[in-house]
Amino acid sequence: MSEIPVLDTRPPAGLQPGSVAAKKLTKRIRRLAGQAIVDYGMIDDGDRVMVCLSGGKDSYTLLDTLLYLQRVAPIDFTIRAVNLDQKQPGFPEHVLPGYLHELGVDYEIIERDTYSVVTEKIEPGATMCGLCSRLRRGILYRYAREQGFNRIALGHHRDDIVETLFLNMFHGGRMSAMPPKLLSDDGDNVVIRPLAYCPEKDIEKFSRLSQHPIIPCNLCGSQENLARQNVKAMLAEWEAADPGRSERIFRSMTRIAPSQMADRTLFDFQGLDVEADESGTIDGPERDTAVGQPSIIRN
Repeated sequence: MSEIPVLDTRPPAGLQPGSVAAKKLTKRIRRLAGQAIVDYGMIDDGDRVMVCLSGGKDSYTLLDTLLYLQRVAPIDFTIRAVNLDQKQPGFPEHVLPGYLHELGVDYEIIERDTYSVVTEKIEPGATMCGLCSRLRRGILYRYAREQGFNRIALGHHRDDIVETLFLNMFHGGRMSAMPPKLLSDDGDNVVIRPLAYCPEKDIEKFSRLSQHPIIPCNLCGSQENLARQNVKAMLAEWEAADPGRSERIFRSMTRIAPSQMADRTLFDFQGLDVEADESGTIDGPERDTAVGQPSIIRN
């Protein structure tokens, strides 16, 4: 199969390099990423950060942003960009090494033929993404452990997190999403998502502005999970009708009031009752202190 060319990512009209709009966009992404890192304690002095680079707009933006923050932060931490070449047909193997070499960043390209494994186990026409991502995650986690990295940085953004929240509610019957920071499945690494506060539209503009050499994500021919596509379309429709709704949904995830939900593992509903003091006056339960807390997203 012939090599598939990278996508055309010329800067959008009205957003040229060096323009006021471009500078504001870059500053906004860096500020939001830096704030997320501080709010969740993602990176500490002496940390070794492995940035997972797929060749998509999100991971390119993540790497650019972390390299900038590395230069200006009051702490010292190291960065290595890591890409997993899964031997998908048509994958342009020269693109990432060329880009990273020119950037002057420490990097590693891991080669593993997971494509053959996936195509052998998945029936034709079925979505490969689930198994493919699990294999990729296992390889990257093992590499991080063997190389001594204690932080694995992923490029998920605010929209990814909100979409996952609804996917889990609609199809899993639970309220969970992608946390900005969590312990990896193997228990040996901390996974961080520095772009957790950044909207996808800003990342897309920044990536086009930076003219990142974008590699298509569906080289294998598999389509994105239909359920996620439907949720993405639903949120886009909501956002068009009510701008700012996605941001408010994300903000609500940072202001959870356990007493106003129904999870008995988070709040003692059994022990909730009115109490009478010595004078016989009945006192009600105190108002949940989580309600009304200020947003962690700052303008």
